[in-house]
Amino acid sequence: MSQQKNQPSEIFLRSYPKVIFFWPLLITSLILGLIQAFTPPNVVLGYVWFIVFFINIFVTAFDFSSTKFFVLVLAIVIVLLIIVFLVLPNFTLDITGIQLDLALTWEFYMVMTLILGFILGIIVISTRFEYYKIERNEIHHKTGLFSSAERYPVKSLRFKKDIPDVFEFFMLRAGRLTIMPGKADEVMILNTVLNINKREKQLDWLLSHVSVEPDEIDQ
Repeated sequence: MSQQKNQPSEIFLRSYPKVIFFWPLLITSLILGLIQAFTPPNVVLGYVWFIVFFINIFVTAFDFSSTKFFVLVLAIVIVLLIIVFLVLPNFTLDITGIQLDLALTWEFYMVMTLILGFILGIIVISTRFEYYKIERNEIHHKTGLFSSAERYPVKSLRFKKDIPDVFEFFMLRAGRLTIMPGKADEVMILNTVLNINKREKQLDWLLSHVSVEPDEIDQ
């Protein structure tokens, strides 16, 4: 009985764009900016920022379905970057008088923090006005601030969970959720649902109380 009380009577499902996975660069920019504000210009901090920037771009640009292969590739790239930028002392590149100096000012870090924070904030706010709300008897699809919600019956509802990108799952427990209300032309695909495993358990519990059997869940 206590377990039923802890279960929700309605479930909100929101799909986020991939730029949401730039939160590590946001936090890195903030921390490095605070450090650089109270220390002399430090080239190592610049190297750290560019390493995080590269990893963030790399992870966001591709879907890592072949887990072992791409994890190995990414690990090799990270090790090489650490060796080149942090292990080798006094790393400089001087070609015809051009010297590579990645020391960045605290203003740069703070501007990047503001830019990323603003974009991610807008994304989080926008998802408050576009979502799916699943109840025991129907599904509400809300789109926009003033638009009316579409409604779908829950009867014969099926759903399927996928984890197409292992790194997105590690970063925000994100995955893809496909909802099928019953008709062939009514398929709702939410590409980036955060805390996908928690949403799966909530859906499984909620639908089991209206005698709905979910699809086989991909592990």
